[in-house]
Amino acid sequence: MRRRKRRYVGLMTTCLVLFGGSLPVYYLLGTGWALAMCAVAMVLPPIAVIVGNSADPSDPEDRDTRYGPNAPH
Repeated sequence: MRRRKRRYVGLMTTCLVLFGGSLPVYYLLGTGWALAMCAVAMVLPPIAVIVGNSADPSDPEDRDTRYGPNAPH
């Protein structure tokens, strides 16, 4: 469970840094780079949710899902 939370927080932090950093990049390098950063930042939140909700098969305490390798039988 801790690994999932760390991955989720890491992806969302990356998303915020990319989005927030796009303004200085806009002034320094131009519109294309800033739009590319925003496009990557736009894709990261759904990926973070998928990673955050997936079960970790190597963690025996990760049983908060009804389906998957750690589902109660």
